[in-house]
Amino acid sequence: MANQPNQVLLTGAAGRIGTCLRELLPAYGYRLRCFDRLPVPGDPDAITADLRDAAALAAATEGVDAVVHLAGIPGEAPFADILTANIEGTYRLYDAARAAGVRRIVNAGSNHAVGFTERPADGGTVPVDTPQRPDTYYGLSKCFGENLASLYADRHGIETVSLRIGSFAPEPRSVRMLGTWLSPGDCARLMHAALTGPVAGHTVVYGISANTRAWWDLASARALGYRPLDDAEVFAAGLIAKLGELPADDPEFRYLGGRFTQTGG
Repeated sequence: MANQPNQVLLTGAAGRIGTCLRELLPAYGYRLRCFDRLPVPGDPDAITADLRDAAALAAATEGVDAVVHLAGIPGEAPFADILTANIEGTYRLYDAARAAGVRRIVNAGSNHAVGFTERPADGGTVPVDTPQRPDTYYGLSKCFGENLASLYADRHGIETVSLRIGSFAPEPRSVRMLGTWLSPGDCARLMHAALTGPVAGHTVVYGISANTRAWWDLASARALGYRPLDDAEVFAAGLIAKLGELPADDPEFRYLGGRFTQTGG
């Protein structure tokens, strides 16, 4: 984008990542308009509404320069719930943004869009052009979000960065997360790059920190200007001493989606 967006709509503002961004993004010069179905602590101006509320979405998107879309169910759930919150909700958000003339959306996707992809035998990183292989209804909804973003980029000119977020947490809690961790600071740096970096139509990037044991290729994220500063390796010795290394055939290590590939139903 030629200019950094000033007013940004943040959906899912009361969630884990939303709370982080409410704290960290203003330092980059953004004014946030918060939206969530739950009250947003400390923000009396936040819009408390569901994504199915057309009037609330129209008010939320009016006059904003960009959207960071985090709202939705953040994990596996019955398909009917995923359909309403993640699939229909994302469509409604995109169509409200189109009607309001919003030019860029940062859409929170997930590594679960490619969850049934096996990690390379040589331990290399997985590129962003890996075919979609969702591991759950949740992962399927993130595939829908990427494809919807592609449609709205081609048909309506809305630039989108789809973030296949790894494991967001203050620090890694498992050996798997040594490769998939996204720190709060790097999350804010990634969002800033996604809001300001050069985008032609729709682009997919992985969302992890500068992990020594990284599972995913960060080339497309770096092309936006993302410069991660944190590395899960500083936690490696302690985690491995406590939990042990993951066997190569453990689903948590073998598949990008980890244990979600073992979910029945």
